[in-house]
Amino acid sequence: MRTPVHPGAILREDVIADLGLSVTEAADRLGVARVTLSRVINERAAISPNLAVRLEQAGVSTARAWLAMQNAYDLARERAAGVPKVKKLDAA
Repeated sequence: MRTPVHPGAILREDVIADLGLSVTEAADRLGVARVTLSRVINERAAISPNLAVRLEQAGVSTARAWLAMQNAYDLARERAAGVPKVKKLDAA
């Protein structure tokens, strides 16, 4: 199974680049710090619920969609890292 694309890459390529915005301009329009947005679009930070809501308010999909993409990415990375040994939680 292939790891999903980081949602920051989608934001960078399919939103910011397609609209011809700079990172600074996009951050200003979203009301976030440039460094915050930069970390997300460079795949060094996750899309937070706060940023997801801001993107929705800016007309870029829904907050739920952004968080679903982030969740899918995070789960795939955890599974790829290997599951630690666990014991069933059934009754003894």
